[in-house]
Amino acid sequence: MPARPERAALRDRYDRRRAEVVLDAARVFAARGYDQTSVPQLASELGLAAGSLYHYFGGKEQLLIAICNEIMDPLLERAAELEASGLPPVEHLRALARIWVAHVIAHRDHMLVFQQERHVIDHGDQWRQVRADRKRFETLADAALADVERAGAARFDDRRLALSALLGMVNHTAQWYRPRGRLSPEAIADGYTDLLVAAA
Repeated sequence: MPARPERAALRDRYDRRRAEVVLDAARVFAARGYDQTSVPQLASELGLAAGSLYHYFGGKEQLLIAICNEIMDPLLERAAELEASGLPPVEHLRALARIWVAHVIAHRDHMLVFQQERHVIDHGDQWRQVRADRKRFETLADAALADVERAGAARFDDRRLALSALLGMVNHTAQWYRPRGRLSPEAIADGYTDLLVAAA
């Protein structure tokens, strides 16, 4: 991984530009495909010299890891904050779904790239942290469903299946959501929550 500058002003500028590269790369990969986009093509799309890209990332795979981290890191932080809120179980599940759907929509390109490359991310030591973060979030979502059951608000014949349904619904939102569509992110999240609770 290329070293960050030591001076604060240079480091801040480096971090801002690196974040822009991640955002723009997610957009390019989502449109063209990760495997179908070479480093020179990516650099050209981003308006960079190919060598400049290596100033921020050691290679294309490190860039893909950074895209995945931008999905999980903020989401885990928000979910952890929600854990301390003391909301009743159904409202906690609803709030988690709202945070999650809003995050997926805000990072739609990142999610599309993650879904394209899921088969790669599921293997290899370099992806261990990405997999661990994903597992941490799934554990939080499963705990929210378990709390709903314990409160008597729902009964799932198979909670793992209910979790898989929730994961699938929310993550797939990136595939079909349109900003000018009739449903807001909050309405989508509430619909997912109501489907699970009413069907249980």
